[in-house]
Amino acid sequence: MTILSAALLLFLVMDPLGNIPMYLTALKNVPQERRTKVIMRELLIALLIMIIFLFAGQHFLDALKISEPALTTTGGVVLFLIAIKMIFPPEHGHATPANEEEPFIVPLAIPYIAGPSTIATLILIMNSEPNRWMEWLGALMGAWLVTGAILLAATPLAKILRNRGLIAIERLMGMILVALAIQMLMNGAAQFVETL
Repeated sequence: MTILSAALLLFLVMDPLGNIPMYLTALKNVPQERRTKVIMRELLIALLIMIIFLFAGQHFLDALKISEPALTTTGGVVLFLIAIKMIFPPEHGHATPANEEEPFIVPLAIPYIAGPSTIATLILIMNSEPNRWMEWLGALMGAWLVTGAILLAATPLAKILRNRGLIAIERLMGMILVALAIQMLMNGAAQFVETL
């Protein structure tokens, strides 16, 4: 695997284009002037998490005796819970606690950028050829920079889509996320069966 193919793989797994509607939805209660700062903060948190898992991911999983099937299944459960909330928002949608007004770490940094698939990909890339760690770090940085540029450009779209557009996209992305979550759960179960 070349540094370019690794960067492309990570970019596809991070899926910034698919995450644009979810970012806009998650930021709908954040004032316009704060959105760029929030996105930058979440991007930096996600980068830090991904670098940690790039270098220490396998050791961390080994120490806790967490298998890749468990990681995949957990990612599926988290995505499923997020998706259900998107499809069926609370009845008192505006009466949210203060910490839900401005997203912090979840769901923007994790799992939208540094999700289970991205973490698993980083662990697999590093385990394939650990001596090329500088190349893998470069690939991660390249994919992260392009992802960040796309997500930062998502904020102006909120003016075009307006509230009804955001609600429609939120419901649609929630349904797609349910399908992705079920697929991740099935993949985790299949991986577990293979290890038996």
